[in-house]
Order: sequence, then C-alpha cells, then structure tokens
Amino acid sequence: MSAPVKLTYYLEILSSWCHWAEPTWTQLKNHYAGRVEFQWKIALMKPDDFPISQEQCDWFYRRSGLVVRSPYMLNSGWFEADRRGNYPAPNLVAEAGKDFLDPADDRLRLALASAALREGRKIGKLSTAVDVAAQAFSIDAGKLRAAAESPAIHARVDASTAEFQTHRLNQRPAFILQSEIGDKAVFSGLTRFEPIAATIEAMLADATAYAAHRAHFGSPPPA
Repeated sequence: MSAPVKLTYYLEILSSWCHWAEPTWTQLKNHYAGRVEFQWKIALMKPDDFPISQEQCDWFYRRSGLVVRSPYMLNSGWFEADRRGNYPAPNLVAEAGKDFLDPADDRLRLALASAALREGRKIGKLSTAVDVAAQAFSIDAGKLRAAAESPAIHARVDASTAEFQTHRLNQRPAFILQSEIGDKAVFSGLTRFEPIAATIEAMLADATAYAAHRAHFGSPPPA
C-alpha cells in the first residue's frame, strides 16, 4: 500500500446509485489526497439487476432522485429491452480506458455514465460507448475498441467483478476500506461522505498509533 489506508470503489457504469455517489467519491479523494490510496474497479451487475422496462427504470429514477434531493432526473433513454439486462460494453470501455489514461482517472468512466444517465445515449452498444470515450479524450477509436474487445480487458473486468462478489455484496456503489495494520470496513449501497470519512479518520488514527509505537519499541520480539 502506498498510504496507511486504501479505499476501493466498486462500481457499474450504468448504476444510478453509483452516479449519485460520485460527488462523495470526489470529496473523499480531495479531502484525503496523499493520506489514502484510492482505486476504482468494475463490478458488473447481473442481468436481473437491471430494470425490466423503461417505465420501471423511470420509477427507480424518481425514487433515487428524490432520496438524494437531485435538481435533475436521470434519463432512461439508454434502456434497451432487447438486451435483457446485458450491458457489459460501457464497463469494458471504461476498463480499457485505464490503458490510455491514468488508471486512477475517473473522467472517462464519468463521461460514459453521463452520456447514458444524463443524455440517454444507448451506450450498451459497444460502438456508441467507444465513440463517447474516444471523442471526449481524443483517443483513437479503433485502438480503444480493440482494447475493449480484447481477452485481457474481459479478464480484468471478470476478475474485479469476482473480487467484488467475494465480499458477499449485492449493492453498488461499494466502498472497501483496508488499513496497513489489517483493519477492514465495508460500505455497500451508501452514498454519503460522513460515515466513510469517519471510518477513514479512525483507521488513520490507529495506523498512526501503530507507527508511533513501532518507532519507540521496534517490531514485536521473536517468539
């Protein structure tokens, strides 16, 4: 770990609750820059996690939008009934984008999410997802598509999704906090800054205390 505490954010590009959690993610990154190691990973939703109709999708959007007091409603135009809940394309493009930008950069995946959830673009189609990302960041569309279709990117997305599932979670966003002294905290489905920040503060304090003790007394005596 490059910092005393690591925060891993598991997300799905088309998840509305991940969209609502983005301000918290940004606030955490800004507030704890240099003290916490941040990374995001794709955790694909299962087909039956998606709405079954555009009308149902709009109902969910009205509920979540009111819960977070949003001044705008999300756009369900991305929904395609014929896909039957299969939308890996934007997630593959987001993962492939890590090879073209800084792996910690959020901008490409945010551009994809905004294109779908704010503009209603059908990024479930790989060519559309590639166009959104390539145009936003002047990336060669052919190279980006080839990367998104590659076995290596598919393997990375499958691995991060499987890793998410080992935590026995079913809600995204999910935030996993781990400290260098072995502490771990899991937040599943929460989008607010305060509980995550309070846990980070506690973990940093404990890690600092361990470091102070080590400086005074060294490592544990051998058995």
